[in-house]
Amino acid sequence: MIEKLVITGGKRLMGAVDVTGAKNAAVAILPAAILARGICVIENLPRIADVLIIKRILAELGAETEFDDDGTMTVDTTNILTSKVTVSLVKQLRASYYFVGALLSRFGDAEISLPGGCAIGERPIDQHIKGMKALGAEVVTEYGMLKANAGGGLRGGDIYLDVVSVGATINIMLAAVTAEGQTCIVNAAKEPHVVDVANFLTCMGAKIKGAGTDVIRITGVEKLHGCNYSIIPDQIETGTLMIAAAATRGDVTVNNVIPTHMEALSAKLTEMGVRVEEGADYIRVHCGDRPKSVHIKTMPYPGFPTDLQQPATVLLSTAEGTSMIVESIFESRFKHISEIRRMGAKITTDDRVAVVEGVNRLTGASVRATDLRAGAALIVAGLMADGVTEISNIKYIDRGYDHIEAKLNSLGADIRREKIAAEEDFF
Repeated sequence: MIEKLVITGGKRLMGAVDVTGAKNAAVAILPAAILARGICVIENLPRIADVLIIKRILAELGAETEFDDDGTMTVDTTNILTSKVTVSLVKQLRASYYFVGALLSRFGDAEISLPGGCAIGERPIDQHIKGMKALGAEVVTEYGMLKANAGGGLRGGDIYLDVVSVGATINIMLAAVTAEGQTCIVNAAKEPHVVDVANFLTCMGAKIKGAGTDVIRITGVEKLHGCNYSIIPDQIETGTLMIAAAATRGDVTVNNVIPTHMEALSAKLTEMGVRVEEGADYIRVHCGDRPKSVHIKTMPYPGFPTDLQQPATVLLSTAEGTSMIVESIFESRFKHISEIRRMGAKITTDDRVAVVEGVNRLTGASVRATDLRAGAALIVAGLMADGVTEISNIKYIDRGYDHIEAKLNSLGADIRREKIAAEEDFF
């Protein structure tokens, strides 16, 4: 069934809303459960398409899974007997590459279709392969498959990542936790979900030190056991809701968050003249006036997140003055701009730089999501705009946001889903 989102904009968001578990942590922690050889109970999972796809992949491998309505999934990997993942589901999911590290660690062998995901630029897996080879695995890619084998067993080693890569950092951790000896990952990613995966592995009996810094040290253990674990709040959902509050000149308290994870965004919102108040587990965003222009450059954590660049660009489209956005992470992350131009935004781009000239208002239009965070940006645009905005291709949004329209409607937004004919999705 193909659906679209229909947004009647111009309504201030007011009230309080809870954030669910982190997508980027969930899609790594669920494959990591393979290492337990037993039962893991994972709480605070978002009910999103990516999580449901990973659940199906685990079932294909032989795991038993049960996903409750409260966001708790029980995963029993006792009966997993294969290290081969060839299902077509893999091509829908970038994070499927985490199965390589987990299966290689458990079986000494892994075979998986090359990953898919959003088309936001080149995202090579060469650093993943470099890490697996440094641990003693033979790795080849052929016929659309990634094959890794460590017949002689994995052995710890020193691995320097040429670029900061979240995926490679996590994948190497998954492989290294049962490797013989010590592994040292230098120039490791420091994102909150890297720390969350390390904490989950530690809960299962792994020995990991330094997660959250640029040097992670892992001492291999013989085996891991099951555990109960609760995933951290979603940093990007938090940021999207904060931006939506500011964009609609609203007053919203976002609950169940970790404020320190949001410092880069909070600083920029404050620079725009938006009021940001923080508590132990909440952030309140209040914006009564037109925001001021700012300059943003995306950077690895703790810098400004690339995943929030697109919604932030929309917010700045009606700011007072001219803003500059520099996208330093992905080279194809301005696809949303052509869509919000249809809504009246004045933005020019040159390679990885966008110049945003603030306009008084956006107006509703029919637009199309091109990737996950572009879809979130279009939702923010629709909330800001006068009139009605229709967003098609919302399968991308469903990959990463848990019932986002229900959460926004609880704050006073007017968003509904409508079924559409297939040909309407290609206006």
